[in-house]
Amino acid sequence: MNMKTNCFTLKNKVEIPSLGFGTWLIENGDEAVRIVSAALECGYRHIDTAAAYGNEESVGKAVRESGIERSEIFVTSKVWNTERGYDKAMAAFEATMEKLGLDYLDLYLVHWPCNVGSREEWAKVNSDTWRALEKLYEDKRVRAIGVSNFKVHHLEELFKNCKTAPMVNQIEFHPGFMQQEIFDCCRKNNILVEAWSPLGRGRMEGSSLIRELSDKYGKSVAQICIRWCLQNGVLPLPKTVTESRMAENADVFDFEISAEDMEKINSMEQFGWSGHDPDTFE
Repeated sequence: MNMKTNCFTLKNKVEIPSLGFGTWLIENGDEAVRIVSAALECGYRHIDTAAAYGNEESVGKAVRESGIERSEIFVTSKVWNTERGYDKAMAAFEATMEKLGLDYLDLYLVHWPCNVGSREEWAKVNSDTWRALEKLYEDKRVRAIGVSNFKVHHLEELFKNCKTAPMVNQIEFHPGFMQQEIFDCCRKNNILVEAWSPLGRGRMEGSSLIRELSDKYGKSVAQICIRWCLQNGVLPLPKTVTESRMAENADVFDFEISAEDMEKINSMEQFGWSGHDPDTFE
């Protein structure tokens, strides 16, 4: 299986494999190295981690020891909320790179927007943090930069002062939680949407519509959710520690959900939301 041939192209022309492997809740250590190594062996070429996940060392080790050319693997990490601001974000990046043991990063994201204080205050904090990412991008330490969990008003404030606009916004996105306003804003500004929790943390099994479509297409509930993301032009980041599920989640390029069924999923009422709101999450 060659997922390298299935890519999205960011606004700066960097190609990003259209299916990523999420590593949230995978604890640092030998098990994490084994899991990420298994994902790479399965064909994944896009690994998503973050400083807050605490597993950057294991992710880096798996990438370095994979025997796969570094240029073939797309690695993402994120700066955590306690490291906001220009100087702190720059130092956080150095710590991330030391843990990963890599020469460069493919994508660096601001993990969550600041939401504390007045609009002027949080906007300044987000802008200062973003300046650090712009500098890292200018210095070619990272190939692309973006944000995560930014709502429309967070993006609009960032646009006012940025030199380089975000190339990616990684948000919670799954059937029953499209976040249409953010989705539309990103599409209008040529920002690729990435989907964390594309399977709704297992909650999609509780959707009668998704189960019905699973039966109709002869695909698992997870495959329906992942394919739905892709057909909406969204990059899904499913997570699993089971090798058979890794292969199943990647086996989504041989079928297409009809336009009628896509509209049914797009029109679902809110379902399976994690409860994490970027306006209150700290």
